[in-house]
Amino acid sequence: MNSKIKLPIPQFLQSWWHHSQTRFFQLISTLQDWREGSRLLSAQFLGCLLVVLLATLPFLENAQTGVIGGAVAIAWLMLWLSDRQDRTVPIWTPIHLPLVIYWAIALIATLVSPVRVAAIDGMVKLTLYMLAFVSMSRLMRLGWRSILVGAYLVSALVACAYGLQQWYLGAPELATWTDPTSETAGVTRVYSFLGNPNLFAGYLMPALPLGAIAAIHWRSWGMKALGAIVAILGAFCITQTQSRGGLMGLAAASFTLVLLLVYWWGKRLPTWTLPVAFGGTAGAIALGTILVPTLRKRVGSIFGTEDSSNAFRVNVWQSVLNMIKAKPILGIGPGNKAFNLVYPQYQRSGYSALGTYSVPLEITVETGIVGVICYGWLIFTVFQQAWIALNRLRMERDSSGLWIIAAIATLVGMMVHGLVDTVWYRPQVQLLWWLEIAIISSFYIAPIETKIEE
Repeated sequence: MNSKIKLPIPQFLQSWWHHSQTRFFQLISTLQDWREGSRLLSAQFLGCLLVVLLATLPFLENAQTGVIGGAVAIAWLMLWLSDRQDRTVPIWTPIHLPLVIYWAIALIATLVSPVRVAAIDGMVKLTLYMLAFVSMSRLMRLGWRSILVGAYLVSALVACAYGLQQWYLGAPELATWTDPTSETAGVTRVYSFLGNPNLFAGYLMPALPLGAIAAIHWRSWGMKALGAIVAILGAFCITQTQSRGGLMGLAAASFTLVLLLVYWWGKRLPTWTLPVAFGGTAGAIALGTILVPTLRKRVGSIFGTEDSSNAFRVNVWQSVLNMIKAKPILGIGPGNKAFNLVYPQYQRSGYSALGTYSVPLEITVETGIVGVICYGWLIFTVFQQAWIALNRLRMERDSSGLWIIAAIATLVGMMVHGLVDTVWYRPQVQLLWWLEIAIISSFYIAPIETKIEE
């Protein structure tokens, strides 16, 4: 006697599944045929959207940037669906695996969130950022690396010019950024078009690494001049934002950039170059801090809790730790809207906040311990792949590997800045984070598969 019971599948379900598959493949076939003669369904159109996205970051509202990001996501999706099977440009790298897994964890965190509707908004933003990354990574493999970097540098130059004007003529404070009882109260903090000095510092974090490498790598003297000017003005404007997190990030990015450049040219330099470069960079940073009174006072206020801003952050962090204890596994779901709804239940009186003021804490709050471990895996993979590609290109004496140095230095600077602030979550900074990761991803070369004949 057969103990297995076979349940018949209803005819209407079979018919629906068959028609769905047929229509899906018809859609794919139509997109592939359309792509052959369409300018909209092309890498060039996607590239133009990405250039617009990067070039307008400091000038548009977040919602407007989101619209362009949505257009990028749709363009990439249509391009991906219309790909032929004989794809010559690989789109999957080791970086994509932890990225997709983190996205899945964030999705689960959204579904189980106590404020699900608000978390969906954050999930949509996270998805758009990640699709922007895969778009940039793909386009860079097709020769758009310098174009995308150039779009950022030109935009940063305009933002720096306005920042210089504010530094020279003064600028009104749009919010209470400085402790009114501190010695630096009343000092002009530039913010350019971004309306916030901490955000301006985060936006300019790639300016020094990318500008310096552009000045070294690009052949045109005009483009070299652009890179050098943006690097100098970007570093200067970060100091004039008086952002303590930005200053820490700038120092970390500068150290990383110098050390990696010495490593890149190591075989052609004397053995004493590394300690001299390390000491010289440290000395220059220390000397600048000592000689500029406002900078010296601002850096000194980093330590201790006498400054009200420091005390405020400490109190917020303690409340955030209680949030993590309440939802330790998967958190409350992604996005600032979810945080704003849950945080008031844990905040201390008088310490309202729009974020955790620490990226590692924010990731843990949003996606729990599982999410922060996965994101740590992502960052480890990014740096691992960067180091592998850097050494390969160094051995081949391929100067395009210098872009990896710029990407690593920028990521280090952003991570240090992110320890004490969450402007990293704003599109003006977040998209540049993914730009740097896309630079690293674009250098990946898949291992050659060897077939064993039996």
